[in-house]
Amino acid sequence: MVDNERVRFPKLKPAEPQGTHLLAVERQNASFKPEELSVYMHGQQYLDARESILNILQNDPILGDKSQRYYQGRDQRFDRAMLNAKRYAELIRQHNWNADEALIADMLIDEPNQFRLHRSMFMPTIANQGTEEQKDFFLRPAEKYQIIGCYAQTELGHGSNVQGLETTATYDPSTQSFILHSPTLTAAKWWIGGLGKAATHACVMARLITQGKDHGPHPFIVQVRSLEDHRPRNGVTVGDIGPKFGFNTVDNGFVMFDNYRIPHISMLAKFSQVVKATGEYVKPPNAKLSYGTMVFVRANIVMESRYVLARAATIAVRYAAVRSQFVDASNPKKLEGTSRTVETPVIDYNMVQYRLFPVIAQAYACFFTGREMYKMYNENQDRMAQGDYSFLADLHATSSGLKSLTTTISLAAIEQCRRACGGHGYSMFSGFGNFYQDYLPKVTWEGDNYILTQQTARYLGKTFRSVAANKGNQQLNTFSERYIQDYLSNSGARCPAQSAADFLNPEIILSAYRFRAAQMIETFVRKTDQENRTFNSMLVLVYQISRAHCQLFIVSNFLAAVFPGPTQKELPKEVLSVLRTMALLYALYTMEEELADFLCSQYLSSDQATMIKEQVVQLLGKVRPDAVALVDAFGLPDYLLNSALGDSKGEVYEKMTAMAEMEPLNHRAVHESYEEIIKPFVHAGKHLWKRDSNGIARL
Repeated sequence: MVDNERVRFPKLKPAEPQGTHLLAVERQNASFKPEELSVYMHGQQYLDARESILNILQNDPILGDKSQRYYQGRDQRFDRAMLNAKRYAELIRQHNWNADEALIADMLIDEPNQFRLHRSMFMPTIANQGTEEQKDFFLRPAEKYQIIGCYAQTELGHGSNVQGLETTATYDPSTQSFILHSPTLTAAKWWIGGLGKAATHACVMARLITQGKDHGPHPFIVQVRSLEDHRPRNGVTVGDIGPKFGFNTVDNGFVMFDNYRIPHISMLAKFSQVVKATGEYVKPPNAKLSYGTMVFVRANIVMESRYVLARAATIAVRYAAVRSQFVDASNPKKLEGTSRTVETPVIDYNMVQYRLFPVIAQAYACFFTGREMYKMYNENQDRMAQGDYSFLADLHATSSGLKSLTTTISLAAIEQCRRACGGHGYSMFSGFGNFYQDYLPKVTWEGDNYILTQQTARYLGKTFRSVAANKGNQQLNTFSERYIQDYLSNSGARCPAQSAADFLNPEIILSAYRFRAAQMIETFVRKTDQENRTFNSMLVLVYQISRAHCQLFIVSNFLAAVFPGPTQKELPKEVLSVLRTMALLYALYTMEEELADFLCSQYLSSDQATMIKEQVVQLLGKVRPDAVALVDAFGLPDYLLNSALGDSKGEVYEKMTAMAEMEPLNHRAVHESYEEIIKPFVHAGKHLWKRDSNGIARL
């Protein structure tokens, strides 16, 4: 239907049954109350804070309207993001939000902006690696946005290889200043979020050179633009790197330095220092102290992955419950109150369940693992404060591998869920487009996902050698030491499972995961130590070892949290039951995906592999009645999802058509190109036209 100005859909309802009815039925048939699971997972205080912040954002004149996001080009989105970033900073001050509340708001706004690295990297780096004097000098103004910062480590020629960075900071004791310099084109800092147009300052990782010696990369707080007019400082070349695959609301930038002098206070000096008068270098008390910050950042990434997985699953599962296709002859459905057969909701098809339900389980698994990572981080911080660094290496190695694993599975899950939505999954209105594009960098930044696994495997190889050499005579303090010792005490063990049901036993599952990981580490150690294989020739096994270790870590935490799990007083038995099903599905589905490793370890037989596959399918059926309730328990509001397909009421097709009406191309019935381009072609055949009784031209 067309009026003079806009294209509009006729006011019709979708075919029966209505999506609202289908979702309502799903919720009525669930075995547990989603709100009880939400409270257990998040705590009532968090949920109340999220609801309060959501109400503020939805009613805000700037941040409340997300309706134009899917129709804007980069310039428009960038300008809008600047306004959003400013308003977000104002709301933090206005409502006195703490760090956790600000993160909730950032998650709900769901738009990378020019100030994000200022909050997430620039200020935390100063807080963790700066002296009290430097905190007063740099951090206090940054907290008030009187200076705006970013984190400049990656260079045009170097990313993961931090030791290969080329930017130098040479100390000149005669002027008590550092000379920052980019000696080559590839030394240009590149990909730096917030640097392109917004930042006044950058935390620059540069090679410290003093008294003629190169001490490797160190952090420096560097002013790159004038505080008066925001123009680049003399000796600084800075700008935006251009459009990207996604993340286009952020001004990822570049910067180069031409013998640019910065004062002595610029080098963050909590751990290592340069003596002001002489240039003497003072080493940090422990070379791995900076690992603590990296562990914290990676723990945040693991926790973020649960929201990514939850969001993808919420959209796809709700849509699968509303979308109907074909008729399942083995289970035909009737329209309520009639004898008419209707199409089957696609969520009832086994293959759709196989594609979607494990993603729900992954989200819950990442919740329990992220929670454990925070706990371990805080315990380690307490230990380090007392001079005990014995757990730091293990924690760093595990966090490196987990960052790699969780971001990899999260990215794959977004695409899996998008494809499970059929053709509509390709529409921006699905909520997957910007979501996928903006999450995509996570597999590269904070450590490339393949490179990070090398840190994990190296540590595990070292741990294996240590445990083997001590032959059980040492105290086993870490997670990896304990499962390696278990393996060494019985390396000929085999899985005792006799039926598919046996794989519902958590100890049988954990024994298989422990054996597989330890056996792979043993193979790595043997090949490097006895067969003189180069590390480069082992990189595929290295990657697999890291995955095996981290999958064991996730499964261990998930199973430990629910078997035996909370008491009836803490959690209703129906909720505990569904969490146990989630834990088993995650563990067995992951085993099925990695069956080659389990079989090569010889711990599992081919018959047992078949049992696992059978049990996974049975668990899908057990999850089916609770699928919608499980994603509802994540509590992700429509404001965040911004998805027609994932609409919480099930008004999928109403939202799709309403959003299509908002497409700027539909604001005019005839496009402005008609007169110049389309009309000459069409009117060239005017001699063929005939007019009907209403005077309408037709062929």
